[in-house]
Order: sequence, then structure tokens, then C-alpha cells
Amino acid sequence: MSRGVILLAAGGTGGHLFPAEALAHELNERGWKVHLATDDRAERFAGHFPAAAVHPIKSATMGSKNPLAVIAAFWKIWRGVRQASAIIGRIKPDAVVGFGGYPTLPPLYAATRRKVPTLIHEQNAVMGRANRALAARVDAIAGGFLPEDTSAAGAKTVITGNPVRPQVMEAAKTPYTASAGEEPFRLLVFGGSQGAQFFSDAVPAAIGLLPEAQRKRLVITQQARADDVARVKAAYAALGVDVQVLPFFTDMAARMAAAHLVMSRSGASSVSEIAVIGRPALLVPYPHALDHDQAANAAALAAAGGAEVHQQSTLSPERIAALIGGLMEHPDRLAAMAAAARSAGKPDAARLLADLTEAIASRKTVSEFRKGTHA
Repeated sequence: MSRGVILLAAGGTGGHLFPAEALAHELNERGWKVHLATDDRAERFAGHFPAAAVHPIKSATMGSKNPLAVIAAFWKIWRGVRQASAIIGRIKPDAVVGFGGYPTLPPLYAATRRKVPTLIHEQNAVMGRANRALAARVDAIAGGFLPEDTSAAGAKTVITGNPVRPQVMEAAKTPYTASAGEEPFRLLVFGGSQGAQFFSDAVPAAIGLLPEAQRKRLVITQQARADDVARVKAAYAALGVDVQVLPFFTDMAARMAAAHLVMSRSGASSVSEIAVIGRPALLVPYPHALDHDQAANAAALAAAGGAEVHQQSTLSPERIAALIGGLMEHPDRLAAMAAAARSAGKPDAARLLADLTEAIASRKTVSEFRKGTHA
């Protein structure tokens, strides 16, 4: 018999949906029935989402300065609030948990109006705009990298870390083994939907500058936009490098576990997964990220010694070649970075977030939850 219903709300990108998916698995195991509210973008992910039902909710981005566009966005969000309110009335959730992105605004706002307990999870070191808009209204805030401090938001923040999917937990069982001598060296390069184009241009050019002995060792997995896949493959083929290039890898966690070095953007989910699996990384914050959240996320892992952070503007092909080539010749340094990354990981984040969700569902306050966890 179900213990009750939890409604999760998440924007339709992997960065928002992956932590929600991890919490859904944990809550299902504890006997809760999970529902998901999201937008149409989530369809390619939502098929794997462990929810009793997926509810598409109308929402809109508030980025425009055009007054007519702002009015249209408010109207669409309000329609989403009414839609979400009807769903909440029908499924009667014990709590509503938001994971950021504008599609979370209608369900969370509707829940607070209906006096349903609410919680938001912020993956990044800098709170996103949707979560900022909800922070004052919700009962609790769970943070991946956020501070617990004396501010209004900090007072109801609990550091849970970012939940990672079961595939990541499975991949974390693989210990890091450095590549030395002439052994194959596996390089994983990925950048998300917006951030991959720079890597598509710069990394093949950099690999072309490496000595032939290093190129022969390389086995590369690279994520690229669909439009770029053919030219990236052709660039590597001309260099005689062993490579797999795709727009999306369904087994990314396993590929990360197999990697000797990761080069990636520093979205919250990526940084959290790199840390839990424990792999050395060259992190390149996406320079156009709102609020510069990726730079702050990267700094957290770099501070632990698990990553180097490099601004995109400094990364010529020559510089990238020097970074990758230098690390290939220092397996001890890579092993030390892997261990440091792992020490910064929070593999129990899904359990902590589920504990907090259950506490909020039973109408406990954050201070009561904190006392219980420190008792």
C-alpha cells in the first residue's frame, strides 16, 4: 500500500530532471507514489522516469524585455497555475518538490496557495531565477552547493548535495585505474546541448597538435550537437584517432567511469556525477550561463583538488593540447585528482533529500529536521 503521493516538478532539461529522477527512485523504494509535472521538452527523458503519471504543465520563460511578451508569459504561467491546481486537487500530494526551471513555477505556486507542503532543490552554487522567485514561499530549500547561513533563504536551506541516478551509483563502484606507458588513455568530452559546440571546434584541433605517440593512445568519447557530429568524426578520422561521437549517450555514467580524464562544462549535475564517480576533470564553465552558476559549481570541485577550471577564452587548441598531453604523462597526478574528486562527492544525496521530503510532507519545519538529523 502507498504511503502517500509526492508530486515532483522539474524543467525539461537533463540538469533538472536527473536529480528529480534520482529522488523518484528513492521515494518509490520507500513506498511513495510519485507523479511528475514538467514541460514538453522532457519527453525524451520522461520515458525512463519512474513516475505513476507525467503531467505536462503550461509555463513560459520570463527573459523578454518586450512588455507584450511579458504579459503573454504571465498569462501562460497563470494558465499553468490553474492547470497545476486542478492536478493537485485530483492527486492530493502530501508534498510538492521543485527542481528548478520555469515549468516548476505553476505547480509550486499552486501548491503554496493550496497550503500543500513545498520544497525546492537548487542544484547550483548560485540559485536560479525560478527558484529565487519561489524561495520566499516554500517551506524548505535543499541545496547541492548552496550555503546554510543566516539569510532568509539560508535559514531554511539544508545541504543535501545533488542526487545522482542509480546508473551513477553503479558506475561509482568502478575504482579509478591510471593509464601509464603506452596503455590506452580514455578521454571523455561533453558539453550539454548549448555548450558542446566549442569542444567540437577546439578539441579535435588540439588532438591534432599532440605527438603521434600520445594520439595513438587516445580513445575518445565526445558528445556533439547533431549538426556537428559528421564534421567532428571526420576531423578525428583524419588524425587516425579511435573515437565515438554522438549527440546523446544513454550510458554516460558508465563512460565516465571508464574515463581516465573528463573534459566538460560544469553544470551542477555534471560536477556532482564527476565527484561521486571520482574522476579527474578539466572543467570549462559555459561562459553564457545565467548568473555564472557554472563557474561557482566548478570552483567547488577545484577547491577539493578534483578538477582544474579553465575559462573558455583562455583555451586555444595549443593550450588544450598542453593540458591533455601534460596530464597523460602524469598518471599519479590524475589518480590524486580522482581521489580528491571522490572525496567531494555526496553519494547519499538522494537519501538525504528523501528524508527531507518526508519531513516536509509530515509538516516538520527545517529546524525540527536539522535537530532530528543531528540528534
